[in-house]
Amino acid sequence: MPTPTTARTHLVTGAGSGIGAELARRLHDRGDRLVLLARSAGRAEDLAAAYAGASVLVADLADPAALDALELPDRLDSVVHAAGVVELGAVGELSTQAWQETVAVNLVAPAVLTRLALPALRAARGTIVLVNSGAGLVANPQWSAYAASKHGLRGFADALRAEEAGAGVRVTSVFPGRTATPMQEEVHRQEGKEYDAAAWIRPSTVVDLVLHVLDLPEDAVVPEVVVKPR
Repeated sequence: MPTPTTARTHLVTGAGSGIGAELARRLHDRGDRLVLLARSAGRAEDLAAAYAGASVLVADLADPAALDALELPDRLDSVVHAAGVVELGAVGELSTQAWQETVAVNLVAPAVLTRLALPALRAARGTIVLVNSGAGLVANPQWSAYAASKHGLRGFADALRAEEAGAGVRVTSVFPGRTATPMQEEVHRQEGKEYDAAAWIRPSTVVDLVLHVLDLPEDAVVPEVVVKPR
């Protein structure tokens, strides 16, 4: 799909690593404007240095209420929720803190941030992309907290899509299988398995799909897209 000729503005979470970092790089390289979220002032400095001209806001997604203080642009062509956390464990073993942080970062924070961004998205007839997971479709043992948060994120996306269709705001859920990111390396550590990045989907492959969704002509919407390792 051709690169858009007019620079657009995109709010991206999780731009520090993995899929979010690859997406931020690709958008920046093609001349689009970036609004990035960093969880600390130090992280914000790193992102500002990596993406010249980007607007970097500081907010910890583990504290969704703090997002209310953010000052967002008047127009946003997209919001891409790529941040996430995972902690594996059986239901009988996972701590209350693990549940609270997982649901806060993976579900509540995207919902709050989306609410805050909706006026800007409506003004631009923009697109919301929620980077979900294969765990948002099927829940396996040891994945209860993460899968519950991602199943919830899918339900949130479905309701949001129906609510905002009349305003011209499109909503897409992307469900990648295991992808070669630092999070996947951490998952392997928790599973006690050896990590081989070459065995999994490249982040750039997932970003290709996200960019396709962001650049889609206005006559269509992609509600969901699933991508799995070969």
